[in-house]
Amino acid sequence: MGKAKKDKKQPPKAAAGADRDADPQQAEAPPEDPGEAKLGNKRYAKELAKLHVELVKLQEWVKHRGAKICVVFEGRDGAGKGGTIKALTERVSPRTFRVVALPAPSEREKTQMYAQRYMPYFPAAGEVVIFDRSWYNRAGVERVMGFCTKEQAQKFLQMVPLFERTMVDSGIILIKYWLEVSPEEQTRRLKARIDDGRKIWKLTPMDLKSYSRWDDYTRARDEMFAATDTAWAPWFVARSEVKKKVRLNIIRHLLGKVPYQETPREKVKLPKRKKLGAYTSSDYPFKVIPEIY
Repeated sequence: MGKAKKDKKQPPKAAAGADRDADPQQAEAPPEDPGEAKLGNKRYAKELAKLHVELVKLQEWVKHRGAKICVVFEGRDGAGKGGTIKALTERVSPRTFRVVALPAPSEREKTQMYAQRYMPYFPAAGEVVIFDRSWYNRAGVERVMGFCTKEQAQKFLQMVPLFERTMVDSGIILIKYWLEVSPEEQTRRLKARIDDGRKIWKLTPMDLKSYSRWDDYTRARDEMFAATDTAWAPWFVARSEVKKKVRLNIIRHLLGKVPYQETPREKVKLPKRKKLGAYTSSDYPFKVIPEIY
């Protein structure tokens, strides 16, 4: 199978349709020190706002052209997939950008062809579908935690390139991201979930069982890359030691992988209201919530 070519570095910009790729980082590259690589809140908000404008342009182009985009997010527990997806989708329409995060398979789904449960969620014309974990569960957690046999995992790795080639040949723009985090930063983030009532739901029993299997996941990841990093569906690795940086970098990269253009639209102008005061509202005893704040 063909291997993906590394993207050439481009000067940073966010103009519609421009290629804004950067070389994918090596998964084992030394992580940056979050304490030395902080991105200020003001600058982060400013850069994110610019990228959100471009995402809206992408959204309108997708609807106008009937494009089909599928984005896969994979990575270790605590790598920041959820936060990155939230940053990516918070200013676009959920009717165009759909996030798919499937639960564990049901007993019936366990008897299906493996990829069958994912296919109903694939994008139709005018849609962007984002998988928060995907069919690659079989190459990762299922293999490492013993939910599938070694033979099943190997057959999956042999099948995926053909499966994804079929997706691409059908007109789907398929983009795959792997978020890589260091063991030290993963530990810090998982510990933080224990003490934060807003995040405790993110720490599942499976996360705890997987925590001690770092090397097993590394081996599974490497074999997955070797088998499925193809010319038509390459993997892009993003270091996620600094959450704000990885969010901006991935959104910027995603915009560079789609040849979108700003679509023409009529200038929006509010219509005139009818004369106010022609109707007097009734004195209905509304149940008004207390204004505590």
